[in-house]
Amino acid sequence: MEYRVLGRTGLKVSKICLGGMMFGAWGNSDHEDSAKVIGQALDAGVNFVDTSDNYSAGESEEIIGKALAGMGVRDRVVLATKCHMPMGEDPNSRGNSRRWIFQEVENSLRRLGTDWIDLYQIHRPDLVTDIDETLGALTDLVRAGKIRYFGTSTFPAHLLVEAHWTSQVRARERFVCEQAPYSVLVRGVEADVLPVCEKYGTGVITWSPLAGGWLSGTYRKGRELPFTIRSFVLPERYDMALVENQRKLEAVEALANLAEQTGITLIELSLAFVLQHPAVTSVIIGPRTSDHLESQLSAASVKLEAGVLDEIDHIVPPGVTLNPHDAGWRHPALEDQARRRR
Repeated sequence: MEYRVLGRTGLKVSKICLGGMMFGAWGNSDHEDSAKVIGQALDAGVNFVDTSDNYSAGESEEIIGKALAGMGVRDRVVLATKCHMPMGEDPNSRGNSRRWIFQEVENSLRRLGTDWIDLYQIHRPDLVTDIDETLGALTDLVRAGKIRYFGTSTFPAHLLVEAHWTSQVRARERFVCEQAPYSVLVRGVEADVLPVCEKYGTGVITWSPLAGGWLSGTYRKGRELPFTIRSFVLPERYDMALVENQRKLEAVEALANLAEQTGITLIELSLAFVLQHPAVTSVIIGPRTSDHLESQLSAASVKLEAGVLDEIDHIVPPGVTLNPHDAGWRHPALEDQARRRR
């Protein structure tokens, strides 16, 4: 396993990060089986584990915390989690305010069964909260020893720049990394987020490198498309009546053929593609089972030749996201007519 430095922190993390979204009710409800998957990943050299407070309403954090404690490996694992998403009906149990960050970090520490969190990430932008309020709260948590570093997830480039500027002007600790949506089918971040992260020395952790399952080999022409929790909750990303998803299926078919010609799996092609971008530090995989894990870990040893990368660019051009709904965050100004018209 290769280890890469996260931004300018000096912290070395495995280039494959184990994601915990499928641990719990959203994926695998068997805690012992999930712990087995975690153990297998660590045995393979993975030292980076990412989850979130809202994954299965906190169950994912509990599973990971118990597994790490049971194996006695907490000290050698870089443990990351997030806050921002709603955690109940209370209007203040969400967002990026000082009040919620302080409250929810304690909840995550309890669920994870640890005294500190290595990387605490803000899951999405919150346009009603001043970024200085958020940075101030996170800086205080670093100084209190509750967290070691903090980062963002799915932030647009202009907000990353604003946050960097605010950190300098207000003498705050800075966001050390961005967790960005990036795959062969979702390449929008290549146009702005990734160059900005390179410019400011910000590490990049990528989520959904298999595009929500589209690049797993399950979605192919002539096959009945599977019904999943994701396709139920996010129909706009899977509904084949939408032309954007038809384009995705066309691209997947071409990519699968390219992978076969190259002598690797579609999963290996997809993960290796993300890992070869110079801005990317680590790619998050989200296995539900041991078999899923094994099929993805093998990508760590794959390096794509220039000709293969050129073919990928021909199938999905650089900077293009085939379905805008896959981008992970949409500015509220695009949803509210009153913000766009006089």
